[in-house]
Amino acid sequence: MDAIPNGTLKSEDIPGPGAEWPDLAAFALTFDGYGVWESFERCAEIANERRGETLTELRTCLFFEQRRWRHFGEDPDEETMDYLRNLVERIRERVVSGNVV
Repeated sequence: MDAIPNGTLKSEDIPGPGAEWPDLAAFALTFDGYGVWESFERCAEIANERRGETLTELRTCLFFEQRRWRHFGEDPDEETMDYLRNLVERIRERVVSGNVV
């Protein structure tokens, strides 16, 4: 998928509540957390702290988890999938409400 800036992200771009890993991973890559934060370290800090006060932070967390699990070379466990689906739903809520900061 191509990058989708926060300002043009639409609810139909976002995977549904029961989405599986391939769809979540593809959506995660519509955002470049490394580029946004201008470093791996800053992106990792936000993701590892599980920040989620802004749409950018939520998308950073999702992006970083995709990169993390790609590095592991396996699909996320069920606990992580629950976290990822929660992130996606929180992203959807922000987009639907127009809170795209």
